[in-house]
Amino acid sequence: MSPLVTPPDAVAALRRSLEKKWAEALCAEFAFRVRLRPGVENGKDVERLGYAAWHGWHMQWRDLSSRLPDGVEVVRKPLTIRGVAGEFPVELRAGLDGAVALCGAEPPGVDVGRVRTQASVLRSAGAVVTPATLKTIAKLSAGDVQVLINAVTWLGEHPDAGDWTLRQLPVPGMHTKWLDTHGSLLRDVTGRDVRDEVRPRLTVIHLTYVDPGHVASGRRRHDAWTTGDVHDIAYRPRVVLVVENRDSRLWFPPVGETIVVEGGGKAAAALLANVPWIRSAEHVVYWGDIDADGYAILDRFRAALAADGKQVASILMEATDLHRYAVHGVSHDKAGHPLKPSRELLPHLSEGETIAYNTIATAGPTPFRRIEQEVIPLTDAVTRLLQVVGQP
Repeated sequence: MSPLVTPPDAVAALRRSLEKKWAEALCAEFAFRVRLRPGVENGKDVERLGYAAWHGWHMQWRDLSSRLPDGVEVVRKPLTIRGVAGEFPVELRAGLDGAVALCGAEPPGVDVGRVRTQASVLRSAGAVVTPATLKTIAKLSAGDVQVLINAVTWLGEHPDAGDWTLRQLPVPGMHTKWLDTHGSLLRDVTGRDVRDEVRPRLTVIHLTYVDPGHVASGRRRHDAWTTGDVHDIAYRPRVVLVVENRDSRLWFPPVGETIVVEGGGKAAAALLANVPWIRSAEHVVYWGDIDADGYAILDRFRAALAADGKQVASILMEATDLHRYAVHGVSHDKAGHPLKPSRELLPHLSEGETIAYNTIATAGPTPFRRIEQEVIPLTDAVTRLLQVVGQP
């Protein structure tokens, strides 16, 4: 293969470099470089290649050099051939804008001008912009970029965010869950993780007492517990069952020494794991929907409690349950939109749970993607719960 790089091959190499290094170029304004005759240093090298090939290659570059866009140049170096000295192409060099112009297209999915402007505004607001953050910013909507700029500005004006919870931060345009998705980016451009600075959000748990003795006493069955409050639960449970559906909690049948807790989704998993009387229960059990979210919640709940060696069992979420209740399977949400597959890896599931998760979350064909918790008879849940925890 000839070491002489033709203009089309050089442009192709430049395009590959542009796709990989556009953010670095935008940050540092460095030049893209493509070597045009690697290893060809003297007349003997040219003689081995053949003078006709050398001449044709040189003519191609002379023709292109006359019509290069601004910001692109062909660098030449001396070389003596048959006793005659001359300067010949050795490198194609281009700045970011010149590379875009020569390649005839911007990197896929990137508006270089837009990103450059956004980076300038962010720097003016006090942000540190790096190639990694630029690549993330390039994927954001214009609205999210504006919120990021607002957040950087607000943090610059407020060195302490401890007077607000994460949902209370009065950043213009920021909705209450924006930081759930973009908190890491904000940390990277400001050097501050506002998620660690804010006032902690108190854990509030809605629960139902299902111990037969307590139920027979006529005392309240449904309660709420808040971190740090003086009110305590009615009894210390041997078993804590976490469910996701309110109806499943409110109408759960009597089970000795048990409290049924309403979960609250993915974000609540870590909060529940920090509740002392949940951690101290002999058995902690999770029961959720048979769908991608249900298994993701179980996985996170297990991971949170496993940090202190606490195990979490599950009920009615095995592969056998998937088949047993298949008649209740659905593939659309409440608005009629198709439920999407999931690529999330869930390392804390059991073998049976993993089989069920892979079945409903696959990107390929599947009979259904969800069995909602509330359609499963509560008597079945009691039977399975007693099998898992044993009779008191």
